[in-house]
Amino acid sequence: MTPPDPRRNPWRADVAAVGLRDRVAAPRYAEGVLRTAARGTVTMREAPDDAARQSSQLLHGEDFTVYDEAGGWAWGQGAADGYVGHVPAAHLAAPSASATHVVTVPRTYRFAAADLKSPVLDVLPMRSRLTVAGAAGDWLRLDRGGFVFARHCGPADHREADPVDVARRHLGTPYLWGGRSSLGIDCSGLAQLAVSACGIPCPRDSDMQRDEVGMLVAQGPAVAYRRGDLVFFPGHVGLMATETDLIHANGHWLAVTEEPLDAVIARGNAVLAVRRLG
Repeated sequence: MTPPDPRRNPWRADVAAVGLRDRVAAPRYAEGVLRTAARGTVTMREAPDDAARQSSQLLHGEDFTVYDEAGGWAWGQGAADGYVGHVPAAHLAAPSASATHVVTVPRTYRFAAADLKSPVLDVLPMRSRLTVAGAAGDWLRLDRGGFVFARHCGPADHREADPVDVARRHLGTPYLWGGRSSLGIDCSGLAQLAVSACGIPCPRDSDMQRDEVGMLVAQGPAVAYRRGDLVFFPGHVGLMATETDLIHANGHWLAVTEEPLDAVIARGNAVLAVRRLG
């Protein structure tokens, strides 16, 4: 039996999730303990070490099931996309009540008081999940303390209408390997954010997206591109903003940019596949 992908299945040599008992051998199987991301972004690393490469991030309010904890690091699986990795245990909290709101702008502040001049406690990126305990004028009071501007939020089931519009709102965002927010984002993180904000499930990495999101319309570049198409290259993905231009988080500019697809291809990026959302 082929071992399950460890990026989306919590197993390693010393421990595995109890639900994988029939699929992987491990000396210990853990039930897991539910926690929640308690900061705007919580880094997820490939190993329990600050020097390890970031593989992804949790966004505020996303659930994370912890299967092992040691040395200040929690190893487990994120609920939003099933991604597995190590996160700082101190940046997790016990789950609160179900989210009532999400952040709908690229980013907003969590203030100490219902006052734009009050101290900033955190930066909350788009799709951060919030549990609101009350209101004060134009402000929403969060259950764990602090206030956010009400017009920067929507109901928990809020859906955007257009993934290209979501991506364009992140133009200029710095490229960050493993990033999922307007503070720093990578190519598959931008695609995931743009697509999932519109209510379409989207996995974390570009190879997963190439296999699972939307409908395959071409293997290779021979296609009449449409706005919103996902275009896949070796280790890279972007969205067609128009019939000719691609928006993508990329290492060439170290930012989210919109540029002619032909220019991207001319830099040696061969199109592997094109998928259409609908």
